[in-house]
Amino acid sequence: MGLFIQITTFVLIISILVILHELGHFIPAKLFKTKVEKFYLFFDPWFSIVKKKIGDTVYGIGWLPLGGYVKIAGMIDESMDKEQMEKPPQPWEFRSKPAWQRLIIMLGGVIVNFLLAWVIYISMFMYYGETYIPVDQIKDGLYVDEISEQIGLRTGDKILKIDGNKVEKLDKYLTIDILLGDEATVLRNGKEETVTLSDEGKKAALDSKGRNFVTPRYRSLVIGKVVDTLNAKQSGIKVGDELVSINNNKLVFWDEFVESLDKNKGNSVDLVVKRDGQLVNLNAKLDTKEPFGVFNNRQLALKDLFVTREYGFLEAVPRGFEETINVLVRQVKQFKLIFNPVIQGYKKVKGPIGIVEMMSPVWDWQFFWGFMAMFSVWLAFLNILPIPALDGGHVMFLLYEIIVGKAPSQKVMEIGQIIGFVIIMSLMVVIFGNDIWNLIKGGS
Repeated sequence: MGLFIQITTFVLIISILVILHELGHFIPAKLFKTKVEKFYLFFDPWFSIVKKKIGDTVYGIGWLPLGGYVKIAGMIDESMDKEQMEKPPQPWEFRSKPAWQRLIIMLGGVIVNFLLAWVIYISMFMYYGETYIPVDQIKDGLYVDEISEQIGLRTGDKILKIDGNKVEKLDKYLTIDILLGDEATVLRNGKEETVTLSDEGKKAALDSKGRNFVTPRYRSLVIGKVVDTLNAKQSGIKVGDELVSINNNKLVFWDEFVESLDKNKGNSVDLVVKRDGQLVNLNAKLDTKEPFGVFNNRQLALKDLFVTREYGFLEAVPRGFEETINVLVRQVKQFKLIFNPVIQGYKKVKGPIGIVEMMSPVWDWQFFWGFMAMFSVWLAFLNILPIPALDGGHVMFLLYEIIVGKAPSQKVMEIGQIIGFVIIMSLMVVIFGNDIWNLIKGGS
């Protein structure tokens, strides 16, 4: 059922985004009395799942779920319909329209994607508010695991700035900002220090498959979960126990307990826990390979740190725009990771298979709308890239025509379209190759 929900979520999000993107081209084309020959959800090489002609336009659903398209008469696109282009221009064709109208038609999809993300973020801020941990409430700093240490952070650090920009919130974006940043200013042992964020650490973070390596240092020592098949259960630890000491060393932070377990692997440790107001002595044997099998009550540990800010409409509008821009900026910056020879982020680029794995295995409307908004911004950015065969390639040629006063020759447009198509197909091969290789590695 989990996989079914993941696939359904992905297909529904992609379908909505593709339809709205193509409507961004379709509607201005119709307004400018330009003939639209086809409007398709997904691609239809060789055959369509369904299709129906209404007026001048064939509406259909293809079988290849990698996007969609509208075919506009008199336009050099991926169909490479040279026969039509060799005929005299007709008044209903794209090539017969003024350059400014053609520019609006080509920008329509990108504009819709951007506006859609903005509207979704406005709605989410109004409905859910914004939940985060203010950094000034993290009195004990961060807990740093081995990945964070490789990046350059230390347990107890309080992150003040990243690349000179003040950090005010510990939220889902802080991890991304650390990966995209070059240096961080931290408060360490009462002094401000600037640390370089290492590429080797960032690579380790990406290899950890999205594990959150930035968390507050927990004072809560209450056991939230005990794994039945591991040694913690055999030692007598129960959910709700509060750790007091290990090997006569008093515990203050959860990470002190974790570090003591690591140091004593293969040995036995003496634990003192508080249970129903009474101190209970336990002896626990630690395995050399298997984890001990306890987890703290994270929800209890963090409940007093989280704040939720509520937004009315007038506040949500600028906040939604700010969020849309922030997502866009971070997506552009991610190319630093993709092309970095140490980080090798290109190996982590996900195609449809990888994206399905990112979907929630249970139906979650907040995740659904949040992912749709983020992906809508991503589609807007990708489509505006000045690569022939993408919207941005057509916009590039149109801007040249407006500035120079003359359109590029049909031959140049055709060659550009072919080059763009080859670039896109090459990227698709790399992305699908990553998906398939990750599946093989995951199953081995």
